Amino acid sequence: MYKFIGLFILISGFVTSVAQTADQLIEAKAKAILPKLIEWRRHLHQNPELSNREFKTMEYVAAHLRKLGLEVKTGVAKTGVVALLKGDKPGPVVALRADMDALPVLERTDVPFKSTVIAEYLGRPTPVMHACGHDAHTAILMATAEVLTSMKKQLAGTVKFIFQPAEEGAPAGEEGGAELMVKENVMVNPKVDVIFGLHMAASLEAGKISYTKGAALSSADFFTLKIKGKAAHGSTPWLAVDPVIVSMQIINAWQTIVSRNEDLTKSPVVISVGKINGGVRENIIPEEVVIAGTIRTLDGAIQKDVHARMQLIVKNIAEANAAEAELIIKSRTLVTYNDPQLTDAMLPSLFSAAGKEQVIAEPWKMNSEDFSYYGEKAPALFLGLGGMTKGADPKKVADHHTPDFFIDDSQLHIGVKAFCYMVMAFGKLK
Repeated sequence: MYKFIGLFILISGFVTSVAQTADQLIEAKAKAILPKLIEWRRHLHQNPELSNREFKTMEYVAAHLRKLGLEVKTGVAKTGVVALLKGDKPGPVVALRADMDALPVLERTDVPFKSTVIAEYLGRPTPVMHACGHDAHTAILMATAEVLTSMKKQLAGTVKFIFQPAEEGAPAGEEGGAELMVKENVMVNPKVDVIFGLHMAASLEAGKISYTKGAALSSADFFTLKIKGKAAHGSTPWLAVDPVIVSMQIINAWQTIVSRNEDLTKSPVVISVGKINGGVRENIIPEEVVIAGTIRTLDGAIQKDVHARMQLIVKNIAEANAAEAELIIKSRTLVTYNDPQLTDAMLPSLFSAAGKEQVIAEPWKMNSEDFSYYGEKAPALFLGLGGMTKGADPKKVADHHTPDFFIDDSQLHIGVKAFCYMVMAFGKLK
């Protein structure tokens, strides 16, 4: 009996030792790869490419993955890359995703790897910048692939590395992004059991990780409203059907949906007009006005109700003014939903990656992510990774999508550790 107990203790100690060794490997390898990770990130930052045009980025990533000996497929959803790593032990299929595209923004940061790239956007030469952190996401996943490949013997199951183009939205008339990746079966062959992703956070201190259980990021719908009236001289407005006045009435009425119609204790609603076009000179009432904007919600039923109310307001106000109007609403992303059970199960991994005091629970946000499409096919967890220099004022740092957007890349290996710990932990759960 005592021999059996002694043997049990010996085996338990061996299992614990193996687990500790795997953790120690992740710690050591993530730290060791940081200089290369920073080099990759800065190369990508200096060579940004717009959505569905990430040709050089695709080859840069694919070359690295092939060097690791992975199964690599390029040209997925136009310029995406998918690679498979099969562990030596049986287990689940875990997907990790990074987005690769940049934005039409003129960089204003004073760094030696500043982008000076000019590309065609909307038919015009336009400066291009990684103003949202996708360069860091790509480099982190490249580093994660290298670390996990070197730990193939400890790996249970398969890791699918997804390098996605066009998260910022495909050019007009094109498909792209996560929706197209899903359509091209990136979540099957082999079927993905769970997917993890992360996003740089400009106002979160470097080295920290943030998470939200349940609905984390809003859906995003884009809308275009065309109002057709009757032109007239500015001195005789009674001869016109003024689309400018109609547009003002509609915009104001839409805001009552937010303030008076929807129960904001259940879910927030945002309706924002970002563009109004109409008219050619001061003394001519135009014939047509075009409005464009975005709708943000965190609840599917409320989203549908908002759409219906917007259409009804457009119809009634246009008719009341003898104008014609057409409202077109197109879905851009779904609600990004973090599976609560998966989130709870992965918290110890995040604590291991960053330290318990560095992992922060946050409320939902009204920005959006097309990572949401993957969450329709498998349980998902999407995290925030700090990129703000330690000691900086989060209220004063430049926001995403702006010319002064900046990332402190000294702690990017925390993202590598988070991915690696979660992959290993999920393998044990299954």
